[in-house]
Amino acid sequence: MARTVGRLVFGLGNPGPDYADTRHNVGFRVLDHLALHEGLLFEPSSALAGYGGPRAFQAARIHDPDALLVKPETFMNLSGDVVAPLVDWAGLEPRDVLVVYDDMDLSVADLRLRPWGGAGGQKGMRSIIQTLETDRFPRLRVGIGRAPTDAARHVLSTFRPEEEVEMKVSIAEAAEAVLFFLRTGDIERCMTRFHSRWKPGPGA
Repeated sequence: MARTVGRLVFGLGNPGPDYADTRHNVGFRVLDHLALHEGLLFEPSSALAGYGGPRAFQAARIHDPDALLVKPETFMNLSGDVVAPLVDWAGLEPRDVLVVYDDMDLSVADLRLRPWGGAGGQKGMRSIIQTLETDRFPRLRVGIGRAPTDAARHVLSTFRPEEEVEMKVSIAEAAEAVLFFLRTGDIERCMTRFHSRWKPGPGA
């Protein structure tokens, strides 16, 4: 199948204003930051010409480099329902796809790039791995800290003011890494460039 877009980046989160500032939505926040920096607007899926698959997402198109930033509008644990059809439509291999998501195994604001790996308990990633039928795709994990007691409550909580200060810096760094990946398509170079700048944390 011929490519319709050069690369895809998926930022994971839950749709709607009630979830906008929660820990689970840092994937959305990274893509929003990048779109703002690049002067892009997210549009409804109906604006994506030639696509006939599931429509529960918003997307922003970058033309240089040629890429699509995608925020699924399914709830987190159904993220794969959007990701797999778009990867197929785009004519891409999994190595051309980057997923940005929250990770409780990393301290707040820590960042980690990986070329592949398991879901690590993250339900959105589990859904994507199941629908793509592979875990061999790059990902950028954004630390949200370990839950003190209830994990489900933790991911749907907001950051404390002192954490939010760190998160804003981290989100800007993550957006820069996403753009580098889009321009090069080389996750190993991206890891080499950015990991030296990012403080190591647990779960590395």
